[in-house]
Parts: sequence; structure tokens; C-alpha cells
Amino acid sequence: MSQNPAVLITGASTGIGAIYAERFARRGHDLVLVARDVTRMEALAGRLRQETGVTIDILPADLTQASDLAKVEARLRDDARIGILVNNAGTAIGRTFVEQSVDEMTRLVALNATALVRLAGAIAPRLAEAGEGAIVNIGSVVGLVPEFGMTVYGATKAFVLFLSQGLAHELGPKGVYIQAVLPATTRTEIWDHVGADLDAMSNVMEVGDLVDAALVGFDRRELVTIPPLHDAGLWDAFDGARKAMLGKLVNALPAERYRRLG
Repeated sequence: MSQNPAVLITGASTGIGAIYAERFARRGHDLVLVARDVTRMEALAGRLRQETGVTIDILPADLTQASDLAKVEARLRDDARIGILVNNAGTAIGRTFVEQSVDEMTRLVALNATALVRLAGAIAPRLAEAGEGAIVNIGSVVGLVPEFGMTVYGATKAFVLFLSQGLAHELGPKGVYIQAVLPATTRTEIWDHVGADLDAMSNVMEVGDLVDAALVGFDRRELVTIPPLHDAGLWDAFDGARKAMLGKLVNALPAERYRRLG
């Protein structure tokens, strides 16, 4: 793998993915851009080739389609130049759980969770064998907050966080860096999918600020990067409480409070 490995970015035609493409190109990384919108990817690639001189390949794919997903998996398995995967592709749906259709929810899970884990699974063995590389998974603070009411979306993002933590535990000792990035409200087109008026929201982060902060976390090799969280001690306390339970979760007998009524 080269000193500046190539970066494959999903959801690269706009928003967070497009800014990741720009930032990594300016760092001297060749790119593989993956998204459905070929026109936008070609425009982005043309500009970045001219401005940075890096090599950029375009790989059109709808990651909810098995054949397209397999095409991207093959590229990750076979292209030894790719040393960084940015799992950014994702979507959201509006309305409450009982108002959402099963088809909508299935597509959401397919893109936000199934595609993400399959792509990570495609590149991880090669990175582990090489003893280097990185997988960046874009989650969301919604995965920590069921009170927000975005039940299925939040569940997929909780999956992203858990997967990232598990991968770090397994692959970190093999030299593979895993990062989970948890944005809050960010100025992207995902809000169009849920029918929300972004201009009516407060504390909206700009995409460039989000990605720049995430890359600071990347350079520091953070496992969990939460750009909008100013008090890092809150995450440390949250994660510390989880870890405090580890030695107390496995017991032969139920807890005393479950052995009697009242």
C-alpha cells in the first residue's frame, strides 16, 4: 500500500461524501467515488483532478441493489491501492414508525446498515493482512437518542456505532484504524428525504466544518468522533458507564430484584 493510499468514498456525489473527496484529494490521495448520480460525480471529479492532480475513478452504484453492491465489494477486495474506506452513503425517511412502509424501512436498513457492513467486510481482510489502513463509518448522534423519534434511522446509526466499536476491538491490534463519526444536524440533502425545512432548524452545522472536525479526529486516531459535542467528558462518562457494567453482566443467578415481586 502506498504512503498515500487511495480512498473509496460512498455517497460521494454531494454533501458529506463530496467534501470528504475534496479534503482527501487536497491531501494527495487518489479517489474512487461511489454514488448513483454520475453527472455530479463527474463534475466533482473533473474539478478535483484539475485542482489537485490526483487520479479519480467513478464507480456508479446504487448500494441497495445486489449487483451494484457486489461491484463495489469486488473493487474493495481486489484493488490493493485502496487503503481507506469512507462508509458515508445513507438516507433517512420521515414520519413515525407506524406511518412508514415496510418497503421504506427495508431500503433504509439496506443502505444504512447492510451495505455498510458488506463493504467493511470486503476490505477488512485485506487491510488486516497488510497491517494498515482505515475504515471510517458515518453514524449519527441520533443513534444515541431514541427520544428524537427517528426510530429505524436511529437504530441503523446505533448499529454503525456498535459495528465500529467491535471492528476497532478486532482489527485495531492488526493495525487497522476504525473511526465512527457522529454528526448532528448538518446542512445536507438528507433533510429533503424526511420533508424537513432545514432553514427552520437551529444549530445546523455546515458540511465543511463537520468533515474538517472529523478529519482532526481521524488524524488523532479517535474511535468515536462527535464534532458537535463540546464537552468530550460527557462521552467519556457515557462510555465509562458502559464499561463499568462489563464485569457484572454475566451471572448464574438473576439479580435479586427479579427473584420476587414487589
